[in-house]
Amino acid sequence: MNLVLDESSTNREASRGYSWWFSGDAFERQAAQDRKPPRRNLSARLWSHPGRLTILYFFTLIIIATVLLALPISSHSRTATDPVVSFFTAVSAASTCGIQVVNTTTHWSMFGQAVILLAVQFGGFGVMTFASLIALAVNRHIKASQRMLTATEIGATKLSETKGVLNAVLVTTLLIEVITFFALFPGLLHVNHGNVRHALWEALFFAVISYNNAGFTPDGAGLHVNSWSVGLPVLLSAFCGTLGFPVLLNLMRAARNHTPPKRWTLHTKITLIATFSMVAVSLVWFRCVEWNNHTLFAHADLQTRIRYALTAAVMPRTSGFDPSWVPQVSDPTKVFMSAVMFIGGGSTSTAGGIRVTTFAVVLLVCRAAFQGRHDVTVLRKRISERTTMTAVSIMTTCLSLVFVVSVALMVVSDCSLSDALFDTCSAFGLGGYTVGVADQGDPAALLLLSVTMIIGRIGPMTIAYAINRPAQAEAVHFPEEPIIVG
Repeated sequence: MNLVLDESSTNREASRGYSWWFSGDAFERQAAQDRKPPRRNLSARLWSHPGRLTILYFFTLIIIATVLLALPISSHSRTATDPVVSFFTAVSAASTCGIQVVNTTTHWSMFGQAVILLAVQFGGFGVMTFASLIALAVNRHIKASQRMLTATEIGATKLSETKGVLNAVLVTTLLIEVITFFALFPGLLHVNHGNVRHALWEALFFAVISYNNAGFTPDGAGLHVNSWSVGLPVLLSAFCGTLGFPVLLNLMRAARNHTPPKRWTLHTKITLIATFSMVAVSLVWFRCVEWNNHTLFAHADLQTRIRYALTAAVMPRTSGFDPSWVPQVSDPTKVFMSAVMFIGGGSTSTAGGIRVTTFAVVLLVCRAAFQGRHDVTVLRKRISERTTMTAVSIMTTCLSLVFVVSVALMVVSDCSLSDALFDTCSAFGLGGYTVGVADQGDPAALLLLSVTMIIGRIGPMTIAYAINRPAQAEAVHFPEEPIIVG
């Protein structure tokens, strides 16, 4: 080891450059590097910690959108918008929440609406997904640590699938938005009385906003629920956006390979069952509780009431379109909608909340506990202990967050518990609705809800990564002793 075998010009060709492996100074340099690792620059630190890159990307998007929305050119009046309102709108757009404290039609100019649209689009790609796309563009490859976190976010089951899934995510998003655009244009052209320019802009706006479940609208008419030619494409696009990329990819692969439903992935089955169950329960709720609500179903026949009820059942989960009727519903419906928004949509989707799969796993854990079983099973499959721990941890943490923020809103805004709970769940679940707590005249409430939206966008993912990150094996196991619970 201590023998220095310097490669000379006489034996360099014969040794083919391998004699440095046995060089004493080579070992010394390696030992020195081990004792004092080389300093890494900021870029290297970010690439090696994808969570930091995600947070940096997300906050950069919010800052850029806030600055642009605060400019006079972003408002119709050509005056600077209040910084708190600009910040809240930027967070609402980047997180794909869609809560509006100013009228998007009358306050924001075409430039301001374009800023909101771009913030929604970039936010809708998914914080971690877009960070990985940046890594692909810069490095032409993804490092192992980046792949692991990205695979968790977008539902890839193998690290080798990550690149292909990222491309599929981008293509799927743009494809659904393009299809929605062409489906919306004829109906919007009729609604706008042949104004092609306005119809094109609204079709583009609705196509991006609906798939990303943001809820911003470029006109005062909202969702155009009176027109199926506009309302139905928006409804279907928003529903696809709540399923999540893994489900959409699995369904597309199944359709291409003619795979029967029984061979779909367990994640797809649970997501579809939970999603359709929530929509069905919501439809029954609005049919039974709010059927005689004159604000929601004013002067409507049976067919129109069913259409309104279907819209009310699908949209409150994450979309936030047409919020005019929300403050007029009863308190029980506000609490019910709060629970629906808290659960949210599918994992790795443009929706928010704790995700329907998380809620389903928690219910399955409760069922197993009541039946006295250790294994959590569903559809002849066993769910791992790590998954159940992640689901319970996410739900407990998020419930605590919603409780704390709701109480804080009651203190700063002097609102009722049902209203505070509703706006908190809407902000956390990225529902896009408000019953008046989010008001531009109450900066404290806006800042509280802004923080809640940020946590709702990246919080559950961060919790899941923190639980599932690689960790060292436990060297010591302490003795077990029972305690009494319940």
